[in-house]
Amino acid sequence: MKRGDNDAKEFGIRLLVPTGGVASALFISALFLILLDANPVAAYGAMLRGAVGSTFGLTQTLVKATPLLLVGLGICIAFRARCINIGGRGQMIAGALLATSFALRFGAWPRPVLIATLIIMGFVGGAVWGFLPGFLKARFAVNEILTTIMMNSIALQLMNFLLQGPLMDPAGIEAGTFLAQSARLPEAARLARLVPRTLLHSGIFVSLAMAVVVYVFLWRTTLGYRVRATGLNPHASRYSGINVSIHQALSLTLAGGLAGMAGAIEVMGVHYRLVEEFTSGYGFTGIVAALLGWLHPLGLIPASLFFGGLLIGADTMQRAVQVPSALVNAILGLVVLFVSSSAVWTQQWIRRIRARGEVSS
Repeated sequence: MKRGDNDAKEFGIRLLVPTGGVASALFISALFLILLDANPVAAYGAMLRGAVGSTFGLTQTLVKATPLLLVGLGICIAFRARCINIGGRGQMIAGALLATSFALRFGAWPRPVLIATLIIMGFVGGAVWGFLPGFLKARFAVNEILTTIMMNSIALQLMNFLLQGPLMDPAGIEAGTFLAQSARLPEAARLARLVPRTLLHSGIFVSLAMAVVVYVFLWRTTLGYRVRATGLNPHASRYSGINVSIHQALSLTLAGGLAGMAGAIEVMGVHYRLVEEFTSGYGFTGIVAALLGWLHPLGLIPASLFFGGLLIGADTMQRAVQVPSALVNAILGLVVLFVSSSAVWTQQWIRRIRARGEVSS
């Protein structure tokens, strides 16, 4: 079989299988809607209108897609090195904590310098949180799934402690509300709003730029090649002189840094202060978005937009057809399940196609 035919088949599988998975999830969800006496056509129409049918919906979709893209980019790097990073939530929190603390301490800096520094601080905080599981995996062969999940809990408890103590808003303490949130960031630390009376901020340009940077890193640099080689065949990589452990630790560190950057940008662009539950499930949804985007930085851009629209549209659908919130969560869960399953099938079929091509050649 010709190489061009193989490439065409692989592209078709990568495109059709995840799309079929999403369609299957929506079909099964439609059956649940019917059982609840809701019109599936009206429900999905409301979902589509909520996501892209208005300026507000479209901007909210882009707002949701921004952290998803950054977290997903980190997932892509980790997966390429055959590492599974479940610690996106904790890494977002670590990045947001460091960026918020820095902004409140050095808020008098010039705006361009402060904005750039806070984004870097977010990356550093998340990178530290990703480095620890990477080091444990490289040095002691500790499973990164367990350590990243544990790091999520540590980051969450650390944030709760700081928001109820050293980082608690002094204005809230004075008023007697004692809300678990930080003081508002100074004006110089806030990302610019792109559309008036919406939450769309300039952080979306940072996430798009990072998608290009990650693509160049993985496919146009020697270090990126070593990371990909580590994931494709660790044994051959070791034989060729690549230190597999170091590159896996590096991949988890970079994944954490990108997630930490997402946390910092979410605080700087949306909330203007550190609050509880600001991560909004981005750490886990970013994994699914990465799978839907073929674990490719550029493929992740439309995948992030899709999941951002799905999150916004689901809320609109719930209000429009008066279905329980549990059903909305079930629909999102079905999409996650089918996309994850389709990713497994996609990889298996591609391996078979490549094996047949090698045999026939």
